[in-house]
Amino acid sequence: MKSEKQKKTKYGASALLLVPMYLTALVLVLGPLLYMVYLSLMSRGEVWGFINDVTLDNYVQLMEPLYLNTFFASLKLALLSTALIILLGYPFGYFMARLSSDWKRRMMLLIMLPFWTSSLIRLYGWIIVFRSNGTLDQLLMFLGVTDSPLRLLYTYPAVVVGMIYALLPFMILAVYSSAEKMDWRLVDAARDLGASRLKAFTSITLPLTMPGLLSGIILTFIPSMGLFFIADILGGNKIVLVGSMIQDLMTRGRNLPLEAAMAVVLMAMTSALLWLYRKISRTSKLEGLV
Repeated sequence: MKSEKQKKTKYGASALLLVPMYLTALVLVLGPLLYMVYLSLMSRGEVWGFINDVTLDNYVQLMEPLYLNTFFASLKLALLSTALIILLGYPFGYFMARLSSDWKRRMMLLIMLPFWTSSLIRLYGWIIVFRSNGTLDQLLMFLGVTDSPLRLLYTYPAVVVGMIYALLPFMILAVYSSAEKMDWRLVDAARDLGASRLKAFTSITLPLTMPGLLSGIILTFIPSMGLFFIADILGGNKIVLVGSMIQDLMTRGRNLPLEAAMAVVLMAMTSALLWLYRKISRTSKLEGLV
């Protein structure tokens, strides 16, 4: 009887410890999201703000070619950046997990080192690299690859490079965390049974590291949809993303309901990706059990 009472007391104390977390989530996460959805259904004020007149015109306006092209451009850049990050980050994280303990610590330090500096400062460093007669131009002309300076700054490739540079560590760390937990004896056993390197990789290594790969995709794709400051710094005004348009509407157009509608659509797109990620992860776990 006493043990049951102690269990109830312990359970009650544990539940009380969760109250601050739930309150924080409600006030700082769910509250702003619900307000954003509410604001997207309001009408624009004549000068500033909004009026309490429920309408779907804001979402209808997003079907205009200007806004649709902006969403497609953001999605295209996010998909391209994520694909390149996978090609670079997955092998890096995989082979990093095969290193010795000393080299793992060294590589981890090199990966974490950029986070000690502001991302804006690091991006401005790429301006020095990409600008006309900059570091890259001088190197290419010194090697005889080019005869005159190239116009690399404020171009689409420069923005893609900036995206990769900013988000690549997240993919590397996600893949590394999965690859490090692998039982490499399974790969050796597959090789001993006659499987080729490619067969052993596709049948054992890739499924076991799939959770890390999917986590890396989430950590790179979702931020790349909203990192508009990279496009602003390295792309100038030539590449407009959803985040850039929301900022422009905030500073110039002062159309709060339309901005909220764009944010809601962007949130819905990322939420759909998260749902797909959970679906694939759950399927992968069930297949692993079978």
